[in-house]
Amino acid sequence: MANPPTSQRHFRASLIPWIDSDYSLASPEVIRAQPDGVNLLRCIPFVILHLGCLGVIWVGWSPFAVWTAVAVYFGRMFAVTGIFHRNFSHKTYSTSRFGLFLLALWTGTTVQRGPLWWAYHHRHHHRHADEPEDAHSPHVHGFWWSPIGWITSKRNFPTDYTKVKDLAQYPELVWLNRFAIVVPVLFAAGLFELGRSLEATAPALQTSGVQLLVWGFFISTTALFHATASINSLTHLWGSRRFVTADDSRNNFFLVLITLGEGWHHHHHRYQSATRNGFYWREIDPTYYGLKLRAFTGFIWGLKPVPRSLNAEAARAPSPTGKLAGARASSPNTGS
Repeated sequence: MANPPTSQRHFRASLIPWIDSDYSLASPEVIRAQPDGVNLLRCIPFVILHLGCLGVIWVGWSPFAVWTAVAVYFGRMFAVTGIFHRNFSHKTYSTSRFGLFLLALWTGTTVQRGPLWWAYHHRHHHRHADEPEDAHSPHVHGFWWSPIGWITSKRNFPTDYTKVKDLAQYPELVWLNRFAIVVPVLFAAGLFELGRSLEATAPALQTSGVQLLVWGFFISTTALFHATASINSLTHLWGSRRFVTADDSRNNFFLVLITLGEGWHHHHHRYQSATRNGFYWREIDPTYYGLKLRAFTGFIWGLKPVPRSLNAEAARAPSPTGKLAGARASSPNTGS
């Protein structure tokens, strides 16, 4: 039997990474050395995700479906902010190895790739914030590339496991990172089955399997993605600054509300090791409050405080402008 043409083999090979993220015909180093550019095949999942939202035209809505979408949005936003970000990326608190696995499972429902990929790219962002090597700086690559374009670039697809050795030592986390599609598929199937069960057992809720799939998965996940992506772009363009940092990070109160505290992005860029992004008591940080509650149960521990010296620094610092200024802030305890 004749071998398929090279173009067909490459096309098939380009689809396999949707299931096995570590599969590639070229080495990760070669892929990361490629120039930026939109990979159309990588756009397909985003197109499917957004098209799925249009299903609301046919399935309609019910109070139960809408509130389910809201609940899973904020539940998964906490996974993005409290786990992907404040644990895997910055190690601002500790948990057991089994606890780490459970947290990784939770992050899988966000449909934002694997935990090691997420942590690797975020740590890289902090090392090169608003510099040419920053994969999603709006100042370097433009506004539209910052929230979504960079994810569609083939060079940003591989995980550099050498930059997340603290996490790569656990085979279970590597497996979840490699087969990142598994948890989202199970999550979507679970929502469908819940809706179908409620349609039969609680018809007064006026929901169905397809309706919960559209609202709880497609609509909620799309909103979750764009809210998360707004931190990459909007908090480096609009908002206030308290400290002098080398990047152009900003605090944005609107984003604080929809991302459970991640809108205090400028504070976070000044000091990445604190569990809390809202440095002052008046700066609400729902993710921090949720982590404090989990600390009371003993599931996590060692939440890292904001150094008091930062209050004095903010008091004596000149009023920062939107321009890049000062020395790059130190970034201890990023786990790299």
